[in-house]
Amino acid sequence: MRDDANTEDVTLGRIETEVALLLRLGEATRRASGTAEHRVLDRAAYVILRHLDKAGPQNVSALAARLNLDGSTVTRQVSAMQRDGLIARTPDPADGRGTVISPTPAGLQRMAAVQAARTRLYGDILGAWSPDDRETLADLLHRLNEALDARNRRR
Repeated sequence: MRDDANTEDVTLGRIETEVALLLRLGEATRRASGTAEHRVLDRAAYVILRHLDKAGPQNVSALAARLNLDGSTVTRQVSAMQRDGLIARTPDPADGRGTVISPTPAGLQRMAAVQAARTRLYGDILGAWSPDDRETLADLLHRLNEALDARNRRR
């Protein structure tokens, strides 16, 4: 029984190391990319725009909850994005005191440019991988993100 536990500990240790390296190398790759498309949005703006594009306009509270962020953090990010013309605020039809955040055409255009650049980059990086391996990686990363999201929501 202890051998199974040791094997599991070793496997979890490998996962921890690989995730730490993934985060570090992912950021280093983004910074080192030679194309301007990678730098037209900061990471926070990209994530917010991707979410709004998928889920539709939302108030700051809903956006913060979905992204597992503090409302004040999202408010600051949204304010900067509004100054940059990436999002627009309109009165919340459900609560006239609040506002709803939606992406502007300029924001969606920048988001699409970053997404296309990242897709090309990963196409280059994973070019030698088989389509099945790429599909498996996509599925496993999705499962990992779902598990991380579920854990954060339970807190």
